Formats: sequence, structure tokens, C-alpha cells
Amino acid sequence: MGAFELRPYQEKAVSSILGEWEGGRKRTLLVLPTGCGKTLVFSQVAKRRVDDGGRGLILAHRGELLDQAADKVMRATGLGCSVEKAERTGEGEWFRLTVGSVQSMMREKRLARFPKDWFDFIIIDEAHHAVSESYQAVLRHFDGADVLGVTATPDRADRRNLGAVFDSVAYEYALPEAIRDGYLCPIEAQTVPLSIDLSAVRQSAGDYSAGDLGTALDPYLERIADEMLAAGCAEKRTVAFLPLVSTSKKFRAILEGKGLRAAEVNGESEDRAEVLADFDAGRYQVLCNSMLLTEGWDCPAVDCVIVLRPTRSASLYQQMVGRGTRLSPETGKERLLLLDFLWHTERHDLCRPAHLVASTPEVADAMTARLESGEPMLLGEVEKAAEQDVMAQREEALANELKEMRNRKRKLVDPLQYEMSIGECDLAGYVPSFPWEMAPATDRQKAALEAAGIFPDSIECAGKASLVLDKLAKRRSAGLATPKQIRFLEGKGFRRVGEWLNSDASKMIGRISSNGWRVPRGVDPASYAPEGVRP
Repeated sequence: MGAFELRPYQEKAVSSILGEWEGGRKRTLLVLPTGCGKTLVFSQVAKRRVDDGGRGLILAHRGELLDQAADKVMRATGLGCSVEKAERTGEGEWFRLTVGSVQSMMREKRLARFPKDWFDFIIIDEAHHAVSESYQAVLRHFDGADVLGVTATPDRADRRNLGAVFDSVAYEYALPEAIRDGYLCPIEAQTVPLSIDLSAVRQSAGDYSAGDLGTALDPYLERIADEMLAAGCAEKRTVAFLPLVSTSKKFRAILEGKGLRAAEVNGESEDRAEVLADFDAGRYQVLCNSMLLTEGWDCPAVDCVIVLRPTRSASLYQQMVGRGTRLSPETGKERLLLLDFLWHTERHDLCRPAHLVASTPEVADAMTARLESGEPMLLGEVEKAAEQDVMAQREEALANELKEMRNRKRKLVDPLQYEMSIGECDLAGYVPSFPWEMAPATDRQKAALEAAGIFPDSIECAGKASLVLDKLAKRRSAGLATPKQIRFLEGKGFRRVGEWLNSDASKMIGRISSNGWRVPRGVDPASYAPEGVRP
């Protein structure tokens, strides 16, 4: 277990999941970016439940991932697993943990082998699949089991879908946090000045049709290969995702014709393991695939990802990019290069690099506009600049409304003013996902908000109230200005008081108090900012 000591966020995740179950929220979610050890986390959850006498099932949507999952659980916890897949069964075995293929487990004949209370808990890897009928059949049979779904950061549509299956999010660790904390490598995005026309591509199952995408992409493959060379892919370890096996093979041949050492793998490749091992060893520069490598394959040395399978699914997009976000100090990797293209489509819900880190759609749009300069840029830096752009636009649009709020004779701070003051875009763009989030704020939440200085009647739902209270708690821990300090000082004309330290706000209020509640001479509220705060 020494090699698998939990990181701080992983330990918090395990505790939060167990806490949700103990609190009666039987179906909960863990949201972790690719590369942050989701298997280690759910393995530890399983171990703690098994140690308490429980029996569990780990569900995967592809049978080929089962042995891999069982091996990882064994290495992380020492627990052996029985396997339910095709003709294999753990019936009669003494293992208290089972890994099962959903295609096998969903069948009535297979389910009939198990009493309904056989499993105390169920873990669903890649939980975005859980909305399908195959998973629902298993969950209906074992309807008394606690359920954990594990997924990468989902978009709002995914969250709404998952909200029909799960009761809560036990723990979420965002991609920007993982990069900031040094557990994943920074992402440098570069928009390639090549406009690819997708306007004729149809929709299939809520995403772009793979068949149409292959046809639409074919005329551009030669130029894409040239742009890869221009971007320095000859010196990188690159993975390219394409919509069809035929397109992937064609692209591999084009890359070889350009002098790059390229390989291709697909579901029928008999030498897949050998090719992947050779790529890992550096014998190939580019690895082409048709969506085969989105799950269950790790190669930390990958330092360039090219997404030539445009998608509307945030989960799928992050899975593709996630093949290159792992750290690899052995190879000297410092960052991941993500090449993006100017996809021309009539739809505006195409996933772009900005959507990996942006807190709101407005910030994503502002980031995308900045990235289209064609220069390589670190996503974290672009996000900060884009958030400032969006906040400035919102401030301008809401200036009159905020001025009216400041003139109100109210002791409490309006939530809108508070959101603007602290510059938290996720508050302003909040959309509830789960039923409990959509319910009205509770009396307890309202009392807590009012005690903190926030006017609670403008908080429209319990989810928003919970988010605001969480922000308040984090700001108190960080020693930042309180809502009442913000209201008072912004009422005097100071700006962005939400970014001030509590101590700085207290000092200025003291100066104003000692000056007869007037702003001291020589202080211009509109331009004043404490040291370290952007005016």
C-alpha cells in the first residue's frame, strides 16, 4: 500500500462518498478528471465497505476493461475480485468484490442468480453510461444497494441526465484545480488556422455522426498533417483521435508520407498491445485511433493531443484530452499541447479547449475568441484573462442595477452585488442539476445566509444557497472581506472589495469611521485598491 498512499483530495473524496451513503443519499457521484486516480479512490471505498462486512459490484461498460479493473483493485487494496462476464462467473466464489460487464449483468438469467440484497454497494465506472437501460436493469434488481458513479467533469447536459439517476455529487475535483495543485500537467492550446466545414454533418444519438465526420474530414487530412509538422509534432509523442477506422488508417498513411513515424490501432488490431508498447517506448511519434483509446489506456509520455473527432460531449472531449494530461517527469514533459481547429458548423455547442477549464459558457466563448489568434497559450492564463473580460462586461451591463442596490436602505447584501464583488462566474452562471438543488432554499440555509450578511430572499433555490454558503466558508478561511464589509465600502464607491483581505477592508472602514464616516481626503474610491489587488 505504500505506493498507493492517497493524495489529500483522494482521501477527502473517499470520506465524502462514505459520508453521503451514511447520510442516506444512496446514489452519489464522484467527479474526477482523467489522470487523478479514480480507480484508486473507488478501490479504497470498496475496501472500507468490504472491511465492514459489505459485498460490492464494480460495473464496467466494456468487458475488456474488467480484468484491468480487477488487477488495479488488487494492486491498490489487496482485494481479489470475482468476474461476471460472458461465460465467466463468480458464483460460488468467496470473494466479496465482483467486477462485472454490464452487457452480462443486465440479462435476466444472470440477475436471477443473485438475491436482490446480494450486493451492499455498486460502483459504476464511467457513470455517464448509467442513464442507459442496461445499467438501469441492474440497479433496479439491486435496488437496496448504495451506488457510486465515477465520471470525468460533465457538462450541464450530462449533469441534468445524471441528476435523474443520482442524488448528489459527493466530491468534485476540477481539472484547473488538479493542474494548479501539480497533479496534472498544464495544457497549452493552439488553434490551427484551418477552417474545416462540418455544416453538412448530421446528428446521431445527440452527437455528430461518425460516418458523416469521416467524409467531411477526408479532404483536409493532408493539410492537417502539414499543420502538425509546423506545430512541432515531429518532436512530440502525439495521439490523434479520428471518427472512423478507415479515416484513422488513411491519416496514418499520410503522416508516414510526410516523414513521421506513425502507427494506427483499432478494435480489430491483432498487434494492438505490441503497437501500444512500441509507442510508449518512443518508437512511434504519432498514434492514430478511432476513439479506441478514450478509456482504459495510460501513456503519461503523451505530450500532444489532436482531436479530429469533434464532439458535443464534454465527457468524451475530456477523455480524449485526458490521454495527455498525466505527469511524466521521466521524459521531461512540461505541458500538453492541444491542437484545435476552426471547425465551421451551424451549431454552437461544439466542445473546444476552453470548455475544459471555463467556469461558464460566457467565459468559454471569451477564451475561444482569444485562442483563435493562433498562438499557443496556457489555458489557465487564458481563463484568468477571459474571466476578467466577462466580469468587466457584466459590471458594465449591471452598473445601473448595482447603483440602485447600493442606494437601498438594507442592512444585508443582495446576492447579485455579492456575486459581482467577489468575481465568481460560477455563481452568476449557476444552473441546478439535482432535484434537491431545484427545491427552495431551506429555512436553515436562509438563516445561515442572513447571519453571514446575505439577503436570502433573492436566492432562488437550495443548490444556489449551498453554493453561496460554500463560497462564504472558503472566503472566511482565506481571510477575505465579508459581505457586510463589501456592501459598506462599495456603498462608498470602492470597487472589487470582494478581492480585498478582511484586514484591509477593516482598516479602510476604520479610517472612514475616524473621519466622520467620510472617505479620507486623498483616497479615490474608484481607483483605490489595497496592495496586491488589481484596481
